Amino acid sequence: MNVAFIEEKLQEIYKELESEVMEILMNEALDKKQTNLRVKPITSTKKILENALESIKMVDKLAKEELKR
Repeated sequence: MNVAFIEEKLQEIYKELESEVMEILMNEALDKKQTNLRVKPITSTKKILENALESIKMVDKLAKEELKR
């Protein structure tokens, strides 16, 4: 499994998500509630992806350890 490649692609996604958040935050037409409602799913998505990456790393580590046995 190419974890480095997966991590690289997720970093690209994180940058895009951060760009979306900044766009929402800079939109002065939105009040605080609307801003929070739009940002919350993006931050949740990022957290899910971070957790998935950690899981992938753990599985990869365990697989490599198993192969050494």
